[in-house]
Amino acid sequence: MSTVLKYENVSIYYDDHLILKDINIHIQKGDFIYLLGKSGSGKTSFIKTIYADIPIKSGSALVCGYSLNTIKKRDIPYLRRKVGVVFQDFQLLPDRDVYDNLLFVLKATGWDNHQKIDARIQEVLQNVGLKDKYNKMPYELSGGEQQRVCIARALLNHPELIIADEPTGNLDPQTSLEIVQLLKDLSQSGTAVLLATHDILVYQKIKGQTLICENQKITQV
Repeated sequence: MSTVLKYENVSIYYDDHLILKDINIHIQKGDFIYLLGKSGSGKTSFIKTIYADIPIKSGSALVCGYSLNTIKKRDIPYLRRKVGVVFQDFQLLPDRDVYDNLLFVLKATGWDNHQKIDARIQEVLQNVGLKDKYNKMPYELSGGEQQRVCIARALLNHPELIIADEPTGNLDPQTSLEIVQLLKDLSQSGTAVLLATHDILVYQKIKGQTLICENQKITQV
């Protein structure tokens, strides 16, 4: 199995304030892992270290082949292409349709072949069940459909790891289950998924490995 993320004895600080300590986590290709914890427990700080938004000052951290201890600023965009992020609040561009939201990301990450761009957009929309919604504006979509667009956006650059940070926070229970099942299906095709949530209904119904974030620690259940 291929290692996607490896944290050894990592402590996370925000400014000089200790958030989490002694983190030892190993994520492999195709893993589907829940990260559970109350608001304020440090989940989001941990997630931000994965895509180098918060630096690692203590311990050893490797993500998608990049050492977070030594990564250069110029290499962070390349790391972020390998880590797809799905947010709770969608963060779609409201003045562009679905196709152009995805086009914006591909152009921003260096894609310039129109045929390849078009094929990739069609492919990720097919993957999330929205192939017929490419010309819809975000306000014309339901919350669940907007979150599917966000997952499609996260998939564009063939990431090795998808981080979903409370992706069901703004969704009803049935839609939440559909979104998490979609993420689990994606993990079974090889992309590792780390899902931060406190949606216990979803957690009980769709099985995965479990990490608990509490008392300044992350432990595997």
